[in-house]
Amino acid sequence: MRDVLDELMQWWRAGETVGVGTVVATFRSAPRPAGASMLLGPEGEAVGSVSGGCVEGAVYELSGQVVGDGTPVLQRYGVSDDDAFAVGLTCGGILDVFVEPVSQQTFPELGEVADDVAAGRPVAVATVIEHPDPAWLGRRLVVRPEDVDGTSGSLGSPRADGAVTDDARGLLASGRTETLTYGPDGERRGEGMRVFVSAFAPRPRMLVFGAIDFAAAVAHVGTFLGYRVTVCDARPVFATASRFPAADEVVVEWPHRYLAAEVEAGRVDGRTVVAVLTHDPKFDVPVLEVALRLPEVAYVGAMGSRRTHEDRVARLREAGMTDADLSRLSSPIGLDLGARTPEETAVSIAAEIVALQWGGGGARLQDVGGPIHHSGT
Repeated sequence: MRDVLDELMQWWRAGETVGVGTVVATFRSAPRPAGASMLLGPEGEAVGSVSGGCVEGAVYELSGQVVGDGTPVLQRYGVSDDDAFAVGLTCGGILDVFVEPVSQQTFPELGEVADDVAAGRPVAVATVIEHPDPAWLGRRLVVRPEDVDGTSGSLGSPRADGAVTDDARGLLASGRTETLTYGPDGERRGEGMRVFVSAFAPRPRMLVFGAIDFAAAVAHVGTFLGYRVTVCDARPVFATASRFPAADEVVVEWPHRYLAAEVEAGRVDGRTVVAVLTHDPKFDVPVLEVALRLPEVAYVGAMGSRRTHEDRVARLREAGMTDADLSRLSSPIGLDLGARTPEETAVSIAAEIVALQWGGGGARLQDVGGPIHHSGT
């Protein structure tokens, strides 16, 4: 819903009812991930996408029905020989789409949720999308981290609320959106109730060390991928906001000191990616010592030639780094795309980050078999 939240809030604040179709589960080569949403506005406006064009027409019609009768619907879309080009997915995937009416009456907490998202505060919305009792459909629970007071709403019973709250907080901590299955009253072992948990976690961080021209390109592509980008360098003449307009912040500090302080403050997690671009040992080695010893970080890459890499590894070994530590280092950084310019190199680095995140091999799709989309590592 994040991608259509601004438009949804305009109508919600105006007191309108909006049809909202949300992808809650995907199978095989589905084109959009869970959480992708499409809106049907009060004047028939269509905003957003659930499938990149394959089933939007069918979801649009269903949204109109749902707004009219007020009853949420869970609908599965997939390929069939008869209607693949009419309402099916020609790509071969399968989508579960939950379509519901959203208004101030059906979702009174939406304003507070939108405020949390805008402020970068973690919040999750758990919605009942399937239940043997139709009265439970569409019920919501807004969940915030354990140290934040403000969980609101109810799915239908204290037992169900308790079970889903615990699981939603786990998903929120990892920034994952997922559909969970329980017994009808929230039983851990059972089936009958499915709950879609949409986790609105703060943007993951990309920490770029080295205020060089390549860093500007990496910051740009990092922002494009949805990261909150920080560029850090100890040299104030180079680490200026004007040189890195795409970065969220530019910090003048020794890289290893900055990274250690961010870890201590709890602002580095398992989604954080680290790109060390200076290829100068007095900067690189100390910050890599910190980064490679972190128990949870998504990616650590370092730029440099193979000779620079060999020298860097030798220095890191002298500093006490083990083979296990060094195995987490992507160096030379990026995938083999033949990149030469800063922009091409940034694409190479981004490609490696995406491949490692989702378990891709980096080969040309025409040369490999199996699913196009990976489920992650």
